[in-house]
Amino acid sequence: MADIFSLYWEGPPFVLFSVPHWIALGCVVAAAVWVLGPARHLSPMAARWWRYGLAAVLTINELAYNVWFWVHGLWSIQYMLPLHLCTLFTWLSVIMLLTRSYRIFEFAYFMGIGGAVQALLTPDIGIYGFPHFRAFQSFISHGGIVLAALTMIALEQYRPTWGSVGRVIVGANLLMAIVGMINWLLDSNYLFLARKPYTPSLLDFLGPWPIYIVWMEIIGIITILVLYAPFALADLRQRSPITASRVRR
Repeated sequence: MADIFSLYWEGPPFVLFSVPHWIALGCVVAAAVWVLGPARHLSPMAARWWRYGLAAVLTINELAYNVWFWVHGLWSIQYMLPLHLCTLFTWLSVIMLLTRSYRIFEFAYFMGIGGAVQALLTPDIGIYGFPHFRAFQSFISHGGIVLAALTMIALEQYRPTWGSVGRVIVGANLLMAIVGMINWLLDSNYLFLARKPYTPSLLDFLGPWPIYIVWMEIIGIITILVLYAPFALADLRQRSPITASRVRR
């Protein structure tokens, strides 16, 4: 049992898109399908307990992550502040689930899901493959961020608007500016603004620093528009003359 929490992991290393990776991704997809499908029929009490339960899982998982780094002497202000995108949205998702904050939902839907999906596809966990704690912790954290935003859509009937798109784009750039200043003060690499991660990621295809930051901005805006597309298409369908005539009938 102690081995799965060890720093020097001698078990199977994490391999991108290996069978364990696909199984973990499948579990996240299955949970998302449940949230968007059967979970819509939960009673108000059951829906509330689902939100609270998911918030508890995210909280315990993130605290355990910090404890693991602390126990192994790796916790540092340069790495463990909640300023990495997914760490930040883990805690924001907890607040959103407990308070049903729509303003947090706007950012959690676009930035949380956008960042978490990339982290699910290319996890930054080094050699730690399943069944190591770090592998489970990473997929629970990033999968939970996705599920939290989808929960607000399915159970609370929240949805983003074009106004949300503008606020998120402005907010994301303000966050990058603030975090960039913090990186300069602490000699840290939050949001990977100072350098690329050491493990394989999308950034490897985006050129050297600082060119990849410009591409991060472009890809971020494209991701936001793609995530908004289902709602934009739904709005267009409702406003179409054919749909309107059917409604009048």
